[in-house]
Amino acid sequence: QVQLMESGGGLVQAGGSLSLSCAASGMISSVNAMGWYRQAPGKQRELVARMFSGGVRNYADSVKGRFRISRDNGENTVYLEMNSLESEDTAVYYCHVRDQYNEYWGQGTQVTVSS
Repeated sequence: QVQLMESGGGLVQAGGSLSLSCAASGMISSVNAMGWYRQAPGKQRELVARMFSGGVRNYADSVKGRFRISRDNGENTVYLEMNSLESEDTAVYYCHVRDQYNEYWGQGTQVTVSS
């Protein structure tokens, strides 16, 4: 059984910063990608950032230049550093991990940016 332990998130003023982390544990095989998605009220879940095992990073256009994803491969942990936060970044952020056979989701952590 694979578990994703998310931490971070919370309330911050516009222009501020927050960091998220997600640690994967359990019977997880070779990880292909780790990343973050988010879902705002009334909207579909969308990709924020992901990082592949080879080091390639993808970012949503809306967060490029403000967010940075990184991984600790040895610990199967992924981090998301969020800077210059905007009210539009308010959402529940979900950790996502894809290994050789399956994909897994965290329970989500709320990020609220006040204007």
